[in-house]
Amino acid sequence: MATQEKSSYTKQHEDSCHFPEIIELNVGGQVYITRYSTLVSIPGSTLWEMFSEKNPCSLIQDNKGRFFVDRDGFLFRYVLDYMRDQQVVLPDHFPERGRLQREAEYFKLPELVKMLTPKMNTLNSVDNSLCQSDLDELSPNSDTIYNLSSSNVIRVSGSVNPLALTIGTGSDLKKAGFITIGYRGSYTLGRDSQTDSKFRRVARIMVCGKISLAKEVFGDTLNESRDPDRPPERYTSRYYLKFNFLEQAFDKLADAGFHMVGCNSTGACAGTHDQTDDKIWTSYTEYVFYRD
Repeated sequence: MATQEKSSYTKQHEDSCHFPEIIELNVGGQVYITRYSTLVSIPGSTLWEMFSEKNPCSLIQDNKGRFFVDRDGFLFRYVLDYMRDQQVVLPDHFPERGRLQREAEYFKLPELVKMLTPKMNTLNSVDNSLCQSDLDELSPNSDTIYNLSSSNVIRVSGSVNPLALTIGTGSDLKKAGFITIGYRGSYTLGRDSQTDSKFRRVARIMVCGKISLAKEVFGDTLNESRDPDRPPERYTSRYYLKFNFLEQAFDKLADAGFHMVGCNSTGACAGTHDQTDDKIWTSYTEYVFYRD
């Protein structure tokens, strides 16, 4: 009887040390669910080492039993896509390419690292390790505007037909389009028309326009939490900036080649200060920028 109980316990222990077919991961606070076969699909990778050479008991788990990986949870989606298909598609004007390359190095995915670091040879040709999104960006169907003032030619070779593009030395591969900057502000107008130090207090700077243009200009300073995962060629009016200095936004637009083509503003008296005669005014202003 004792022998029976021991062998039953041993069998239960052995079963608990095998990975299930469906794996739940907690990567930097982001939850991912995938197949075990996906995680071990690339021999020698970090995930292959974790889930083939170790057992569940030896890996760190969170309080819900999910396997924990202390890496960037947002960028891991691209790592997982590569593990599934051995290719990766990035959004237009993807600002996290350098960080994603670092993640690929950590997870020991040398082919993904190559895709993220296209290099030019002595003939000014780009190798065929471009990501699919890069090839889409260089497609003749794209609305990309090229500077024809230079004779430099980039030739793209690979699984697509060779394509020759003439680009300039300044704003290369820049798309034309509009970006609208809007903000709600407030100021206090006191007696003798004197304003206090809270003049033009900006609460939030909003960004309207094409997704790809907004990401190109503002990069990491663009807050996308209210309109995430939107296609790059679509438009949005729900983005806003993580800072509240209009001049900083104008500098970024100027550096990207945009110039202001229009402006409008409205204002209204929101009330009067309880202890003074100062009137509190609110305003909404929009600036329209264009790059041709």
